[in-house]
Amino acid sequence: MQTTFDISTRGQGLYLFTPEVETWLAGHGDGLLTLLIRHTSASILIQENADPDVQTDLLAYYQRLVPPADDQTMSYLRHRMEGPDDMPAHIKAAMLPVSLSIPVAGGRMQLGTWQGLYLFEHRDAPHQRRVAAHFLPDGR
Repeated sequence: MQTTFDISTRGQGLYLFTPEVETWLAGHGDGLLTLLIRHTSASILIQENADPDVQTDLLAYYQRLVPPADDQTMSYLRHRMEGPDDMPAHIKAAMLPVSLSIPVAGGRMQLGTWQGLYLFEHRDAPHQRRVAAHFLPDGR
């Protein structure tokens, strides 16, 4: 069973998409869910979904760790075709997960109490992102 999730972003940040995946999985029994983001300048994460400060702090950390290409410390970057956020977005995506495997029991992801699925947008401009999903039921 496969589908894709379309996620609209408004620039850099973390975008929760757990509810969409939960709805799709409901009633599908036990198995393994695999998610893959189909872009090279965004990532997907399992992260805390209780305190929004976690997402704010993660965004601030990665912005500080990998500043825009027009920052003096990033002057060595050559790939700048799509603006100063382009190559830093690729670096962040290389550092963070682009795919996840999640056990499913009784049609529910086996996430912890405070865990959620996030798309981590690394570009400044809004984008339409796609996450491919594949559910493999047990016994196949």
